[in-house]
Amino acid sequence: MEPRPTESFAEELFGLRKGRAPVLPSKARVAKFADDLLALLFPHFSEDRYREAGELEIQLQVILRDLRTALLPLAPGMRHTVEATTDLFAERLPTISRALWKDAEAITAGDPAAESIDEVVSAYPGFLAIALHRVAHEFYRSGVPIFPRILSEIAHHRSGIDIHPGARIGHSFCIDHGTGIVIGETSTIGDEVKLYQGVTLGALSVQKSLACSKRHPTIEDRVVIYSNATILGGETVIGHDSVIGGNVWLTQSVPPHSVVYHKSDIKVRDAREEAQGLEYII
Repeated sequence: MEPRPTESFAEELFGLRKGRAPVLPSKARVAKFADDLLALLFPHFSEDRYREAGELEIQLQVILRDLRTALLPLAPGMRHTVEATTDLFAERLPTISRALWKDAEAITAGDPAAESIDEVVSAYPGFLAIALHRVAHEFYRSGVPIFPRILSEIAHHRSGIDIHPGARIGHSFCIDHGTGIVIGETSTIGDEVKLYQGVTLGALSVQKSLACSKRHPTIEDRVVIYSNATILGGETVIGHDSVIGGNVWLTQSVPPHSVVYHKSDIKVRDAREEAQGLEYII
């Protein structure tokens, strides 16, 4: 009997797997960890109702147990043991929770359309992206490979906001709308910063040799960056209390209290006037 066409391909796939231990956590397991953690931190993400603090403690221990399981495939490449990494995350969790409530308050205060902090937590993609970033960043700081990046991609998929887990972000961070925002790995963002949709904090060069260098900009405290602005470069610093207008392209630093804007030439005419040679064919 001649081998089926798929047999040789199956042999090829088996050869790639042979002798290799699992090196990646299950994406489904990471997503479940993220969902369970958000449901623990915010009742807005949960259908469960807890009658006493002890029940929340039990649920937290379940989440930490599941975290250990998710991290096990990555143990050979981790800076600390799975147990130590989990314990460190548990210690940092109260700080993360308090920071997220400050973020929710900042978004509520900064968006006239936000009717309540509950609406922000429940429905705003900017808050979801910030929440998962603050969690992912803790694992990034602890030297956990891959896992924080999977968390950031879960946030990216759900919110349209791409924040590398390495980015350092201060308190009371506000994202308004948010779709299309990209924040690179070595970005540093101060306190009370507000970003609108389409903002890019990127690198001037994508050479692999620069991977360990400061490639992305620094945004100081109380800066507002409007939609589709692009700020590039590791040496670029946006001084505190500055306003960066929409569609601005910046590759150099600006001092504190600056206002930077893009001026476009827009002409408006009466639609009843003759088109003067302009033709529109669809």
